[in-house]
Amino acid sequence: MNIGTPAALSLDVTWGKETIRVTNISSHLPADPTDSQVAAVAAAGKSNPSTWLPDASWEVIARASTRPEALALQLRPTAEEPSGPLMVENVEGATLRSVVTRVLLSELFPGIQPRTGMEVSEVSDPQVHGVTHEGQPGAIVQYRYDSLDHLWNHVWQTIQATLNINSYAASILTRSVTRNLITHPVEITFADGTEPIHVLVVRDGITRLASAWAVLAGHGADPTEVASLATEALLGKKEAAATAAGPDLGARLATARAQWRQNLRTEFDEEMKGAAPGLRAAQIAQSYVVPAQVAVGVDGHDGRVLSPEDIFDDAIRSVLASVHVEFKQWDPAAQNVEVITRALKRIIQQDDPRWNTAELQAVYGVAVGRIPVTELPQVFGGDPAPPATALWRAVYLISALTQPDLLELLKDQAKSIKGGQRMSIKGFGELLGPIIDLPWRARKKLVTKQARNAWNNGGVLTNDVTQGFTPVPTDDFTTLIEPAMKGDHDARCTLAVAGGVALIADKLLTRNVGSSLGATREKGGVPFRADVYKVIEGLSRRTNELGLWTLALAANTFRADALPQNSVPKQSLTGKEATASVDEPPYVYLKVDLGTEHRTARDAAGVPERLYEWDVVAASDPDRAARLVPPPAAVAPVPALVPAASPTQSEPVPAEGSKTTGALPGSPSEGGLFQYGTAQDNGSALPGPRNEDSSAPPSQRAVTHRKALELGIQGARDALDHLHVLEPEVGGHTPIISVSKLDEMHKLLVGILTDVENLRRRTVENQALEEVDPEPEEFQELTSD
Repeated sequence: MNIGTPAALSLDVTWGKETIRVTNISSHLPADPTDSQVAAVAAAGKSNPSTWLPDASWEVIARASTRPEALALQLRPTAEEPSGPLMVENVEGATLRSVVTRVLLSELFPGIQPRTGMEVSEVSDPQVHGVTHEGQPGAIVQYRYDSLDHLWNHVWQTIQATLNINSYAASILTRSVTRNLITHPVEITFADGTEPIHVLVVRDGITRLASAWAVLAGHGADPTEVASLATEALLGKKEAAATAAGPDLGARLATARAQWRQNLRTEFDEEMKGAAPGLRAAQIAQSYVVPAQVAVGVDGHDGRVLSPEDIFDDAIRSVLASVHVEFKQWDPAAQNVEVITRALKRIIQQDDPRWNTAELQAVYGVAVGRIPVTELPQVFGGDPAPPATALWRAVYLISALTQPDLLELLKDQAKSIKGGQRMSIKGFGELLGPIIDLPWRARKKLVTKQARNAWNNGGVLTNDVTQGFTPVPTDDFTTLIEPAMKGDHDARCTLAVAGGVALIADKLLTRNVGSSLGATREKGGVPFRADVYKVIEGLSRRTNELGLWTLALAANTFRADALPQNSVPKQSLTGKEATASVDEPPYVYLKVDLGTEHRTARDAAGVPERLYEWDVVAASDPDRAARLVPPPAAVAPVPALVPAASPTQSEPVPAEGSKTTGALPGSPSEGGLFQYGTAQDNGSALPGPRNEDSSAPPSQRAVTHRKALELGIQGARDALDHLHVLEPEVGGHTPIISVSKLDEMHKLLVGILTDVENLRRRTVENQALEEVDPEPEEFQELTSD
C-alpha cells in the first residue's frame, strides 16, 4: 500500500448567507522553522555578494518562511549564478533582488503605502529612513515610532482602515491568497527609548493581508474585531505591549507569536479529527500561510545621484506605483502624492547643476514628512529663520517647488509618470494639495475634500507665485502689508501663499460652483464665480489693501490643530452646542474693515463679525462685487464668540439632566448589579440581572429591570455624546459607526421606542379608565417594524 501525504480536501462551507466551495485544504499546518534551518538561511544570505541585511533581519525572514530549505537554496551562490537564483527586477534607478517563498501570516506586519499614508488618519505614520552599509543601500528601511503604543495603534488602524475600503475574504476562503505579497525587512525604532525590533512588512498586498485575517476571524467579525485579532497576534494585548519594553523585546514578541501559532495548530488538528472538517478548519488552513516576494538586495544604477539611504525605498515605491498609478489605481490623493514625489526624485537623480542636490533632498524630506516641522529653521535657514510652524512649512515648500525652471521640470516629469500630454497650473496644484495638508490633515478632516478641490482649481498658484519668490519670515503677517503695497514682490507672494493656504485649509475659499451664487452669505454663497487661484491673485494685488489685510489676518489666525468656528457648520448628534475650552482663545476668522483701528468689522452691537467665503471673494475684487450684488443684509448680532472645542477633548458634557460618572453602574467594567447573565428561573427564557432574586414577587423584580432599563438608556445617551465628540478626530478611512451597524442599532432603537410608547400608553389609559370605569378594556398596540 502506498502511504504518502494525505490528499488535500475540498468541502462546502457556509460563509454568512452563502455556501462557498473551499478547495485544497491541507491536512496539516506547517511547523515553525528550527534554529538550524534559521542559521542555514542566515549563512546563505550573508555569503551572497548581492545581498546585505543585518543579522536580525535574516533571522526574521527565515523564521517567517515555511520553506527555509528552499529559501537558503535561492540565496546560495553558484558558479553559474554568483548572486544565486534570485528574482531580479530592474526599476527606475535601481535593481531589486528578491526571494520567493511562503510565509506565516502571523509574521507579517502591514507597511506604509501611499493609499494608507495619504488618508485622513488619527494615528500618524512613522518616519521612514533608509539603512546603509559601508555607504551602500540595504534592502531594508527603518520605521521610527514614538512608542510601542504608537506601533500597536498604527497596525490596528491600517488593518481596520483597509477592511473598511475592501475585503477579499470570500475569495481567500475559497482558494487562499494566490498572488505574492511584496515584502521586505524593517527595523522598528522608538523615540521613547524602547529597544528596536526587526520585522517583515508588506508593502503591496495589504488588502490581501487584512482579508486573510478577516477569514481567520470569521464572517461575523467587523473590521475592528479583525484589527484587534491581528494586532494582538503580532504584538500581544495592548496593555501588555505598553509595558513590554526591555532587553530581547523582539525575541519575546517572536516567542509569543510562535505560541499563538501553536495554539492555532492545536485547534486545527482537533478540527481535522472529525469525519468531515468544517468551517473553522477551512478558515485556519486558508489563512495560515501566504505567498510572498521578499526583497533582500538592491543596487543603485550608475549615473544616479539619489542618496544611498533613499535608493531602496524609492525602488520599492517605483514597483508599487507601476501597479497602482498606471494599472490598479489608488485614490487621486495617493496618486498625486506619488506622482509629485517621484517627479522630484527623478530631478534629484539628474544632478542638474542649477540646483543643489542636498537642498533638493531636504525639500523632498519636508514634502514627504520625513523632516518634521520642528526642523524647518535648520532646513531653510536664513536670517531670520522661518518659524517652526505648519503654515510656514507650506510657504517654504511652495516657494521651493514653484521656482520657474524647477516647476517646468516637475510638470514635465509628472506628465511622463501620469502619461499625459500637458499639465496646466491647475493640474500642478492638484499634485500639491495632499502634500501641503500633511501636518493638519487629521485635525481638519471635515473639510479636507473641499480643500483638495480648491487645490485642483489652482490653489495659491497665482501668476506672481509661479514666477518664483523668496519667503519673508515674520511672526506677524500684517507687517508685510506695507512693503507689499510698495511693490515688494516677495512680501506679496508670502502673503498670497500663507493667507491663501489658511483660507483653503479652513474652507473659507473653495472651488465655488454655480449653486454658490444662489446661496446666502452665511450659507457659503459668493458674490461672483472665480477660480481659486484668481481669487488669491486678486487678494494679493499691491493696490488691494482690503485683500492684503484679509490674507494677513487669515495667516495670523490659522491653527493647524483644529477647525475654526466659521469653517463648517457642525451637525450635532445630540442637539447640543459644542462645548468650549476656556484655556484657549476662540479660533475664528474675522471680517476685515479698513475703517477701524484693528481692521476688524463689528456689528451694531459692537461684536466682531465672522469672515465668510462671500467676504473673501468680494475682497478679491471689491468693485466687481459692489456692481454685481447689493450689500448683504446685516447678520443678527452674535452674543459672544464661543471658543472652539479642544481637538484633544475626550470628555463631552452630558446632555441636560444626565449624569456622566465614567463607567455606568452595573456595566461590565463596574461589575455591578445590572449585569445581565444567564436566564434565572423566573418563568422566562430571557436572561436577567445576575443578582436578581428569582423568589421575589414580579412587582419587586420589575424594579430591578426598570432600573436596568433607565441605566441602559442613559448609557446609550452618554455613549452617543462621546461618539459626537470623537467623530471629528476619527480618520477619514472609516465612519465613526459603519452604516450596517447604524442600521442594526436604528432597528433596535425603533423597537425599544415602540415598546416604551406601548407601556406609556397602556399606563396612561389604564389610569384614565380607573377614574371613570372599573372594567378594563383592551387597547390596540403599536407594532414595530
